[in-house]
Amino acid sequence: METFRSNPAPRLLIANRGEIAVRIIRACRDLGISPVAVYSEADRGALHVRLSDYAVAIGPPPARESYLVPERILAAAKSTGATLVHPGFGFLSENADFARKVEEAGLTWVGPAPASIAAMGSKTESRQRMIAAGVPVVPGMTTPAESAEEIAAFGRANGFPLLLKAAAGGGGKGMRVVRAEAEVGEAFLRTRSEAKSYFADDRVYAELLVEGSRHVEVQILGDKTGRVIALGERECSLQRRHQKVLEECPSAAVSPELRARMEEVAVAAGKAVNYVSAGTVEFLLAKDGRFFFLEMNTRIQVEHPVTEMVYGVDLVVEMIRIARGEPMSIREKPSPRGHAIQCRIYAEDPAHGFAPSPGRIRRLRRPQGPGIRVDSGVEDGDVVPLDYDPMVAKFIVWGQDRDEAFRRMKRALSEARVEGIETSIPFFLALLEDPDVVANSVSTQFLDDWKYEPRRPAEDVVAASVIAAALASMEEAKKRRPGSAAVPDGVGLSSWRNARACVGVRE
Repeated sequence: METFRSNPAPRLLIANRGEIAVRIIRACRDLGISPVAVYSEADRGALHVRLSDYAVAIGPPPARESYLVPERILAAAKSTGATLVHPGFGFLSENADFARKVEEAGLTWVGPAPASIAAMGSKTESRQRMIAAGVPVVPGMTTPAESAEEIAAFGRANGFPLLLKAAAGGGGKGMRVVRAEAEVGEAFLRTRSEAKSYFADDRVYAELLVEGSRHVEVQILGDKTGRVIALGERECSLQRRHQKVLEECPSAAVSPELRARMEEVAVAAGKAVNYVSAGTVEFLLAKDGRFFFLEMNTRIQVEHPVTEMVYGVDLVVEMIRIARGEPMSIREKPSPRGHAIQCRIYAEDPAHGFAPSPGRIRRLRRPQGPGIRVDSGVEDGDVVPLDYDPMVAKFIVWGQDRDEAFRRMKRALSEARVEGIETSIPFFLALLEDPDVVANSVSTQFLDDWKYEPRRPAEDVVAASVIAAALASMEEAKKRRPGSAAVPDGVGLSSWRNARACVGVRE
């Protein structure tokens, strides 16, 4: 099925879904470009479909039958007359073969050259290139392991713990910690299976696990004139199961001198692969101040808004401009201003082990006010499907300094209301009260030992909830009786509902 609203402007197809698709649609509008959406059957009524000028169905809900099928996406571009393709993040965004097929079809790929994606997409090849370019790299294998014994031998020679990683991986997927040789066999099989599932490539390699390190990444931007610049760093150490949950810009652990060195290395990494477009060079920052190249993401990052807030640059707009052959609009590198924090709001229940919480959103109240930005792919009444990543929104705040940004984030989280599904909002409210988080005394292992404790509502609030439920039940019974007059919506029960909402009790 194809839907469209006529628009004579150049057309850009977004090979993605959710909040990043909405984000790209907005960049298109700012540039006078007509956005084209693709959608699976699960996303037929999704916000990115509703906001686009054209929308083309590309298959069943499983991503492997829709968003991961290049031929269907290219056919959608052809049928709608799109001339540009933006992959967003995830799915096919770092697939060099897909980028190549886009260009072979005569379309403009909004991203780095396929050769650059291939060079950095293989984690083992990228390590080789970085070593050649003089970039400090975590000690590890430079070719994928053929067997578990090969990894065990590397561990015996270099020590444990190790981190097993998918050679074609990214985004924290396909990673497993191995602390002893006895764990290698099972970990190797599991990591290969995950790599095959996530990236259709089961190659695996190992590197030393730098204990107690931070994850700090540098945003770079390159254009077709050969210019590559760095736009500061992001602190991404707070992670669950190797998945980032909260990001900051700048990192409170990075001094101006260290920032300059990390930016210099990141630019060198980009130039080593003739990088064009937005990209991110990720580092591990050790306790002693040394930093090591981890990987390069050849796409826009989930956490890009914190850089935009601090540096005043629209990275998605720059990507599109650069893809169309224009130089980046930044004449001189901007100086950082203030501090930004992002929380990833997931459809998960933190009180029950972060179990998925798909379903229909009955009510969604977004936080507003000074310094607050919300990137989301859902509205009231939308359904969060179980088929995809459970992130439903990103709350991004800006403050004059880190303290103000923290206060604004707590205000944003407290002001938000989501009904119909559970979310990670309570988790973040608790996390931002932790003294070590406030003091920035964290590492990539911090959340491994941090336990979320649900807050119990006060007894009077519990009583109010019980009474409100009873009143609601009585009112419903009254509506069902013949001749009874229904109470207007919100009359009589509003005070109880408000009392419950004030403490975050869901109706």
